[in-house]
Amino acid sequence: MLASDEDILLEAERWVSDGRAVAIATVVETWGSAPRPPGSHLIIDAAGEFLGSVSGGCVEGEVIAQAQEAIGSGHCRLLEFGVADETAWKVGLSCGGRISVFLRPLAPAIIAEINRARASRKSCALVSGLSSGEERVAEAASMAGDPLAAELGARFAARASGLVAGRQEPTFLSVFTPPPRIIAIGAVHISQALAPMAKVAGFETIIVDPRTAFASSARFSGARLVADWPGEALKALALDAATAVALLTHEPRIDDEAARAALSSDCFYIGALGSRKTHARRLERLRAAGFCESALARIHAPIGLDIGASSPAEIAVAILGEIIEDLRREQRSGSSGKAA
Repeated sequence: MLASDEDILLEAERWVSDGRAVAIATVVETWGSAPRPPGSHLIIDAAGEFLGSVSGGCVEGEVIAQAQEAIGSGHCRLLEFGVADETAWKVGLSCGGRISVFLRPLAPAIIAEINRARASRKSCALVSGLSSGEERVAEAASMAGDPLAAELGARFAARASGLVAGRQEPTFLSVFTPPPRIIAIGAVHISQALAPMAKVAGFETIIVDPRTAFASSARFSGARLVADWPGEALKALALDAATAVALLTHEPRIDDEAARAALSSDCFYIGALGSRKTHARRLERLRAAGFCESALARIHAPIGLDIGASSPAEIAVAILGEIIEDLRREQRSGSSGKAA
């Protein structure tokens, strides 16, 4: 499994803390069937150790060699590989595409600033001048007055890195948004199946259940557990637009509290276990709590894609599929409104 951006950036900071000289390579443009999208990162130290990928293995050897030279010189460079390029054939880019890779020595202060923002689940972008090598970090919360505010806003909405059009100096935005997470309400059998599946798909999963007999590390090895009532737990977890909430206990005292918190947030997905009759009763309780019809329409119930699932594992697959579908729909919606 490929290392995530978060893994790569945290490891880069550790390498720097260990006194290692580090370079970072970023895919900034692709054409055709390039194997890795813009914003993919590869870190390399002076000894040639690396983490990440810019081409799925096609050109990494050449990039690593160039990175060692960049570490020695202290200068950035823009590398291009394509099937018409003799170097590309030598290093193995035979997939029919072309890629442009921005390579530069890593600035410790920059990577630390990005990691601090990510630890707080704040969206930020690394703004890179591809000619000068000058870089800065822009946070979504403080874009007012930024000359790239419109492009940054569109990129954050789309959760997509990319080149900025119309700039005198070619400029690339490496976008870092909070990693998607699933908060499962209920330490039940479905949650036991869902947590490891979601991890493989790139989601952080948090299990919330006030019943300590259910929310135990013995039942959820490696998962993050919060043994508290959803109202308090979800307030502390600060639901955001990268969060999905799945109500799985079948216990109204627990699920309704979580539903009220989720409906009062901008989480991108809310799903609830139960039959249509169960959900109708849930909706009546939520209407009585003051929620309008447009808010209630956000709840997917019965939860999960309709694949005829019956076992806990099958239901978990259906839930994960529906969450991914909603997440990608949000990203496509943001991308369609992207600034030129």
